[in-house]
Parts: sequence; structure tokens; C-alpha cells
Amino acid sequence: MTRIFYLGGHFVQFRSQFKKQHILLISFLLPVIIMGSYFAYRSMAPFGQNSLLTVDLGQQYIDFFSYFRRTLLHHPSEFIYSFSKGLGGEMWGTNAYYLWSPLNLILIFFPAAHLSSGVLVLTLLKYGLSGLAFAWLLTKTKLQTGIRILAFSTAYALNGWIVANQLNLLWLDAMIILPLVVWGLHQVIFARKFACYICWLTVMMLDNYYMAWMICIFTILLFIWQLPLINNWRERLWAFSRYIIASLIATGISCIVLLPTIYTLLQSKGTYTNNHIRNRFEYNPLKLLAKLVPGSFNFNQMPSGQANLYVGMLMMFGLGLYVLNHHINLRQRILALLITIFFILSFCYEPLDLLWHIGQFPVWYPSRFSFIFCFWTILLAATCLQKDFQPEKWQLATLLIITLAIFAYVETLTVSYINNSQKLIGLGIAIISIIFLAIPHAASPNLNNLLLVLITVCDVSTSAYTALNQISYVSQTEFGQYTTALNNATTKIKNSDHGFYRIAKTFMRTKDDPMQSGFNGGDHFGSTIVPSLPTFMGAIGQPAGDGFVSYDNGTQVTDSLLGFRYTMAVIDPNRSTPFLPLSGYRPDWNTQVPVAVTNNIGIRKNKDTLPIAFGANSRILSLSHDTYDPVAYQSEIFQDLANSPQPLFEIQNFNQVDFQNVQSAKQITGTVFQKEQKSAGATVKLEFTPNSNDSYYLTVGPNVKDDASITVNNRHFSQYQTYRDTIVMNVAHHQKGQKVVITFHLKHAELWMQNVSLYRLNQQAFNHDLKTLQRSPLKLSHASATTLKGKVNIKKDQGVLMTTIPYDRGWHAKIDGHPVKCQKAISTFLALKIKPGTHQVTLHYRPPYLITGMIISALSLLAAFFLIKFNVRHQ
Repeated sequence: MTRIFYLGGHFVQFRSQFKKQHILLISFLLPVIIMGSYFAYRSMAPFGQNSLLTVDLGQQYIDFFSYFRRTLLHHPSEFIYSFSKGLGGEMWGTNAYYLWSPLNLILIFFPAAHLSSGVLVLTLLKYGLSGLAFAWLLTKTKLQTGIRILAFSTAYALNGWIVANQLNLLWLDAMIILPLVVWGLHQVIFARKFACYICWLTVMMLDNYYMAWMICIFTILLFIWQLPLINNWRERLWAFSRYIIASLIATGISCIVLLPTIYTLLQSKGTYTNNHIRNRFEYNPLKLLAKLVPGSFNFNQMPSGQANLYVGMLMMFGLGLYVLNHHINLRQRILALLITIFFILSFCYEPLDLLWHIGQFPVWYPSRFSFIFCFWTILLAATCLQKDFQPEKWQLATLLIITLAIFAYVETLTVSYINNSQKLIGLGIAIISIIFLAIPHAASPNLNNLLLVLITVCDVSTSAYTALNQISYVSQTEFGQYTTALNNATTKIKNSDHGFYRIAKTFMRTKDDPMQSGFNGGDHFGSTIVPSLPTFMGAIGQPAGDGFVSYDNGTQVTDSLLGFRYTMAVIDPNRSTPFLPLSGYRPDWNTQVPVAVTNNIGIRKNKDTLPIAFGANSRILSLSHDTYDPVAYQSEIFQDLANSPQPLFEIQNFNQVDFQNVQSAKQITGTVFQKEQKSAGATVKLEFTPNSNDSYYLTVGPNVKDDASITVNNRHFSQYQTYRDTIVMNVAHHQKGQKVVITFHLKHAELWMQNVSLYRLNQQAFNHDLKTLQRSPLKLSHASATTLKGKVNIKKDQGVLMTTIPYDRGWHAKIDGHPVKCQKAISTFLALKIKPGTHQVTLHYRPPYLITGMIISALSLLAAFFLIKFNVRHQ
């Protein structure tokens, strides 16, 4: 039976040269073969010793994938909350952004050390499904038929956005689902059917709310574009009503994820939303013309740059010809032109850019919505470039003139991501494409169809290869060896101690190592981290930022407070490079009890720690952060917890200071040292001899890292380099009478010795306060990611059960079976007011608004069922 479908202002009759299923299969396989061949050529695992891991994929997502695999197989409760996320954090909203793609289930079949191979398979699958989804849309709409479909589906699957963002695997599902949502919307508007649209929009919202927001905006534009095809305003209002109702139902079904996620965002990422929108262009829109050259992308375009929108010369010409094609409804062409202009403005006009990105400027990867513009361009091209469409000479001449003008302009630009070869290749493909368009299809239909596919496939493949050749990647050996070593070490600890504790280390591949290997740590890098945690970690001298925390600069005090019962350090740093990159230096761990050695990692047990919850003095509830000195703040916290008047740290003087090629100074901290001879090396040496075996710590302000490198006794001080607060460095422990020389080597003409001071830990005072706090531990009888149960004996001078669980409204507490209100201590942690005596305590975590979301989702599912059933009866 012949079916007729109306879109783009004219009828397209369906005549297939190939069986539909064959075209769909090839549309999937073609991008897979093209990109798979490239990955094999680059020796990407499993084809060789390289990997696809780079930037965020190598520094963040791969660890989340490992967490996903482990949690799904062994610890499902960690899908709700995990103590591997910094000191602890919700995961329901985090997973909604990173991990709810059903395609991630493929990763179950790849062990941790070979997860990079799973990433490659997953990437290829998403390339293939993108092509399949667009081909499916074309077959359903009958815009194109037969082998011609492959030109448009491959251009979509290998567009400039997906190539530039293949490392952002969590976004790529949007490429697959977008064509399905578009077909569903068309069904809502013209066929009055709801199932497809509600289903796929719901899937998109559950899969990744961030990209779903962009697709929702596009559905509005798409609806507007379709208005001229609806006969009268009454029908348009009914169509609009159907669109709104279906969209609201899809949103309602998604509330089980959306509501808890929105709450999470408001507590974390949403706090950085831009409230001051400037009426300005972020860059000259003409710079976008450079992106019309094949392969116009490199590493420098990741943090900041223009939208990646290359879809092949024929597709871009198809967009232009759509606007010029008088066979298409004039009002629809005008709307298409306005929507295209809206997209272009969105790439560079700040208010529109923020609209697409939910009110926040992207941190790296600008114009994240440009995949929709790629889809839009190819959809219009597919609508215009029909078999029977023959461009007029003036139209081709217009294309040629515009093309020459664009390449002439690009020639005047100085950009790092385009070379002369790319310009020549791009111009050559453009001219070939114009010649192809000038040839009548009727002259040789089969050859014409084949040329359409060949030109497009060669065009976008060349662009993809060129772009990816400019990116460097982590080797499989580097990833695999580190992962194996870390997993072996943490497994040793877990096998010997099944309790609840945290693990600290002085080496790091990424800040999500705890999620990679499944242990409770103090590191995390993710967009949903609550701001109070980085603030606290920075205040106690740790590297921290808006989206990360890293426990590299602990002291005996913070180790004890935060419950780091086990420590891991590289035994022989020279033998470990580069597979165990150092991130800290902790000689105060040397006197801890050795536990094991594995893969050059020494494991020790710290007996001077506090449990996850313990009895403390009520003073801690009123402590405010009124000092920028991290060691003073650590002391204040411990003193208030133990109700002790004795400070834990004492400032120390240096025995000798040596200045080389800089001016002398009586005071070190706060002084700006300047080179006397600009071209010569310069140093400031600080010497002291410990008069006790206590731990000694040096504080260093964040500006120092940019202007100096530090050595301790001629050994490079290993330090994680990204931090914004004053950090604490352990420079001596158990070294009484041994001279310690700290040398600052100037990198530039001057050095500001910001907050550089030396402190000694008063071991006796610390031991006294620790013993006081260890009197009332919460003895756990049950511990999981979401539930902690135990007994505690609170003393008379204690009125608070203090925890080192980051405060979250999702935590609910009961004491002796009675609900109690959770308090926030130190503006960071959960605490409970409690009376002296023995008590049973239960802490349970449930994502805020999860129950509300479940109810709304259930009601919306019911509404969808009745809507679809009622609609079927009245068709």
C-alpha cells in the first residue's frame, strides 16, 4: 500500500529501491565502520595500547562508569547515596545527569582495567544508533527513499558536534532520541497520536534532563515551523493543546527523576546560575563561518570556541536551497529562515546562549545545543534535495558566490584549528557538491543517488578524522595499570576490615578515584557537589573548587576528624611514574602501623581516628568560620568538639633564611620577592630544625603555585596544583634535631609569599582532645550507603552526636525510635542534639521529593494510558 506524507510544503511519494530494513541496517553500520576503522587506525583499545580517554572522559566519566558497573552488580543502594562522592553525597540527581542512559548496561561486560574498551564499544554504538534514528525518521516521513537516506543519516551521525563531543558520552543519547521525539511531535500535530511523543520525550528526560531541556526548546521551534501546514487557527489551537498536554504528561512521568534532581541542582549546580544577564555578543558571529570548513576543531576549542556545526557541504547547500526553493510553502520557508537566524544568534548572543544552557555558561564545551542545529540543517536539506529537485542556475551561482566569499573571509582569519589543507579540501568538496547539484537526477538516477552518498560520506568522514587527529588521549597501559594497582590496594584493605571508614592517599589519577575503586575517600569531581563541601575542604587547607574536592593536604587532626582509618602512599616514587602520579607528601603517616604492600603501594592503619559519628560538646553547633588560617580553623573545630581550651598548633620561626638573586626581608609571609637579575635563577630558602618529634606543617597561599615550585630537602614537593585556598603541607614528622630546608624556586620575575607560615602540632594536646572524643563512638550494627544504625553512650559534658556526613535534607534520624531534627554543624556536617545516656541511633537517607515524584509519575502514567486509549477509540 502506497502511503503519502506531507512535510516541508509538498508531497513525497514512497518508492523504496532497497528494502526498508536493509537501509536501516546500513545506516547503523556505516558510521560504526567509518569510526571503528579510525579507532583501529589510532590503536584504540581493544585494537591497541591507546584509548578513547581524554579530558573529562578520562578524568571523570570513566570513574562514574566504573561506579555504575560496580553499583549495579554489587551495591544497588549506592545509586541513591554514596560515601565515595567526596565525604558523602546524593547520587540520584547525579546519576540523572551522568549515568541513566540504558546503553550503559553494555559496560557490565567489561572488567575495570579494560573499561576503556567498553567505552569504545559504547561510543561506536551511539554513532551507529544516531545514524539509524535519523534514517528511521526519513523512512517514516518519506522525505527520502532508498540509498539516498544514507547520505543524510551519515551526515547526521558524523556531524561536527558529535565528533567534538564524543568524549561527552552522557550527551550523545540526545542525538539518538531527537529524531524519535521529532517524529512523535509530528504524530501529535498531524495524526493526533500521542504515544510516540510521550514515550520518547519521557525517555529523554529520564536519560539526561540537561539535553532534554534543549530538545524541549527545539520542539517549540519545530511546532512553530509546522504552523503554516495547519489549515486554520482553530486547528492550530487544538494542535497546540495536544502538544502542551503531551509535553506535560511526559514531564509528569519523569518526575520520579526530575523532582529530586531539581532539588539537588538548586543545592549544588543551581547556586551558580547567572542572575545578571548582559545584553551583548560573546564574539563576532562571522567567526562561525570558520566552522564551515571540514575538521574545524582542536583542543583549544574545548574550553572556549565557536559552535561545532559541520554537516557536510551538500547538507549546508541543502539548507540554503530550502530557503530559495519556491516549491516549498513560502511562510514555512520564512519561518525556517527565522529559526535558523535564531540558532545563529544563540551561538553568540549571551541571553539566548544562557537560555539553551539553563541559565549557566558552559564550563568548557560551548554551544552544547549545536547538535540540534546540525539536525535542523540536515532535516531541511532532506526536505529540499528530493530526487526531482533541480536547482536553477541562479541558485547554484548564488551558492558558488557565497562559498567563495566565505572561504575568502576564512582566509583572512588566524585560527589554530584550520590549516591551508583543510581550506583547500573544503573548497574542493564545495565545488564538487555544486557541480553534483547541477547534474539532473534523471540523467542517471542510480549513479546520482550513489554520488550523493559518496560525496557526503567522504566529506563528513574527512572532517571527523581531521578533527580527532588533533586530540591526544590517555594510553590503555596507563589507565589499566593504575586501575589494577588501586583496586588491588583497596581490595586488601576491604578484605581485612569490613567496617565503616575512609581511606586517604598521596597519589591520584583522577579526583574520582574513590568512585573508580569503590572506597570511601575525600575526593570528588562532579557538577552536583554541594558548595558547602568545597568551602569546608578549602577552609581546612585542602585543594577545592566549585566542582571538586581533593584530600591531598591533610593533617593528623583532619585525618582523625574525618575518619581516615587507612592511608596509601607510593613506596618508591621513581618506580611508579607515570602510573601512580603523586599528589601529596605525608611524612606524618610514617609512624602509622604498616598493613600491607601491593603494586608499590604501602598501606598503613591510622589508629588515631574518630568514627563516622561520635559524642561531642554542644559548642560545635555555634562555631563560625571567622579565620582564613586553615590550621587555626582545624584547631577551633577540634577544641569545640572536645570542649578544650588548648590550641592544637603553635606557630614556629625559621632558624635561617637564605636569599639568592632576590632582596632580603625580615618577614617572609606577605613579602613580594623580586629577581635582581631577571634572566638568572632565584630562590628563597627557609631552614628550621625541629626540637621535637611532632608534626610540622607549612601553609602556602594559592598564588604561590603560579610563581614558584617547592622542594623539601632538595626533593620536589608533590602537590596537586589546582587550589584556590591556603593549603597545608606536611614538611616534617619524627625528625627531631634533623635540619629541614624548604626552597621556593621562582618561576617568574617576582614571587608573593602569600600566607607562608610554619606550624607545629602540639601532639600532647591533640592526643588529649582525641581521647576525649573517642569516649563516645557510635558503634555501628548496620552500615550501608543509605542506612546507619548503632548504639552510642553520650557523656554528661556532651550534648551533640556529631557526624562527618555532609548535611543533606535527605537524611532522616531517629533516636531510640523517635524522629529527631537534623542539625547542621560547621556549616557542613549533619549533627543531632542528644541527651546523656545510652541511645539507639538510626540514620536513613531518602532523596528529597522522591516520594512526591513517584506519586506524580504514577498519576501521569495513568493519564497517559487513558489519553492514548481514549484517542485510539476516537480515531
